[in-house]
Amino acid sequence: MVDVAKLLEPVSKIRRRRTAPLVLELDLAEGVSDEAPGDPLGQILAMRRQRLSDTVEGIRRGAHDPRVKALVVRIGGNPIGMAKVQELRQAVDMFRRSGKATVAWSESFGEFGPGSIPYYLATAFEEIVLLPSGAVGLTGLSAENKFFRDAVDKLGVEYEIGARHEYKTAVNVFKERGFTEAHREASGRIVESFTEQLVDGVSTGRGISADEARSLIDRGPFLAAEALEAGLVDRLGYRDEIYAELLGRWPSADGPAHLQYVSRYQRAHSLVDRVPAVHRGGYVALVSGVGQVVPGRSRRSPLGGGAAMGSDTVAAAFRAARADPQVRAVVFRVDSPGGSYTASDVIWREVGLTRRSGTPVVVSMGEVAGSGGYFVSVGADAIVAQPGTITGSIGVFMGKAVLSGLLGRLGITSDSIDGGEHAGMFSSGRRFTDSEWERVDAMLDHIYDDFTAKVAEGRGMTREQVHEVARGRVWTGRDALERGLVDELGGMETAVRLAREKGGLPSTAAVRHFPRLGPLERFVPAESSEDRAATARARLSAWGPLAAASARLGLPAAGPLVMPGTWEIR
Repeated sequence: MVDVAKLLEPVSKIRRRRTAPLVLELDLAEGVSDEAPGDPLGQILAMRRQRLSDTVEGIRRGAHDPRVKALVVRIGGNPIGMAKVQELRQAVDMFRRSGKATVAWSESFGEFGPGSIPYYLATAFEEIVLLPSGAVGLTGLSAENKFFRDAVDKLGVEYEIGARHEYKTAVNVFKERGFTEAHREASGRIVESFTEQLVDGVSTGRGISADEARSLIDRGPFLAAEALEAGLVDRLGYRDEIYAELLGRWPSADGPAHLQYVSRYQRAHSLVDRVPAVHRGGYVALVSGVGQVVPGRSRRSPLGGGAAMGSDTVAAAFRAARADPQVRAVVFRVDSPGGSYTASDVIWREVGLTRRSGTPVVVSMGEVAGSGGYFVSVGADAIVAQPGTITGSIGVFMGKAVLSGLLGRLGITSDSIDGGEHAGMFSSGRRFTDSEWERVDAMLDHIYDDFTAKVAEGRGMTREQVHEVARGRVWTGRDALERGLVDELGGMETAVRLAREKGGLPSTAAVRHFPRLGPLERFVPAESSEDRAATARARLSAWGPLAAASARLGLPAAGPLVMPGTWEIR
């Protein structure tokens, strides 16, 4: 006999999903990626990773959806940068102000390790729940550099490096035995600014004074029971307890509330964005620039080496935006530590041409937008950064490592026949001559003068004012705002709002990743470099022909406009 109840069960489930109260779920255990890669391989690799823009938009959409009752997030151990955390915090704050429940839970905010940034994210939520065996690694923030001067001396390696100016400290790890005064000053201010932001977040989120928040930071890390007693978490519990209680708050005729990932919720409700913009009076184009700035096409390593922002690819995207009458404004998402001077200049030029064509450009800075990452941004109509964005680093360095001592110890010698006085200038077998140093200094001065001139023009400052905040120094977004290097603090929502205003678009105008190519367009050869299909020609390698050699020498592979150090503050 046919069991009718079982046959109808799938229909009942579908109906419940459509009608039952909804609790949005966000799992950050594996972190969150920035914008979607433009190349097919990158898109495949990123399919299982949550995108920041989709996550933020889904949370904001849920705040206005009467069916959505709550947001629950699992915060894991995978590090998320300060700027991304702040973008998520702003979305959660909006959701919370709509009167809906917000719950953050974690197995441990740093298990035998730092957990200040994950906990900073959790403080945006109304309720924080911790596993009974977990901990709160609220220990404050630290920036640490390892210095290899003694090691390279023992190896017989010398570094011939010139920089403009004292804060351009990218190769200090090889030339120094510790922080120089300028290096310590700049890095110290970064940590200080981040700490101020952490204290503000903990203080506001937990309803305590700034002094109390600082005292708790100095006492950390905390065991679960200690964190509960100190008011850092609201209760202890396991996942099943958390979810059963939360989903049971909104019973309906069809049972408990339905649970759905934010990303699934956003995709299901964003079909309107796929309607051709021509029927809706124009849209904002979102162009991504992620990774080190390199000449040629954008690149992505199949081995996980990260993305590179290719000048050809990004320039083609801006040309296509100018040619599309439906593109009324561009948001340029920049997340880059810099790289090639010439590649940065190519992108800067296209940004300026787009702006002068009547299509406004607003830059939205991600985690890092410094040195070449700032260079490509400075020609925009407006720059938006998070308080925790790392930016600035307006400076330049270049040089080489001299390996003759190391090779000599290995019994290796080299000889050369030069066809000009400076033909062997960049050889690693010898030091620069005096006349070669003159050429290095001339190139350094030219690049620095050009960089600061472009900043002065783009930011409406004098060269003297730019020099005071430049000299290679790195700033947080909050400090950069005070010094006139950015226009406003915020994330993608702020940048999109400005773009809509400048483009004369309504507040509901669509934002589309640009260019959005169909499957056929990705495989049909571009007709010319003016064809928007040219933006899809991404390379599958993050290494140029000199990158491996540069890395072996301890020098950045991408070029002279690279930020000092690796900025991961936890």
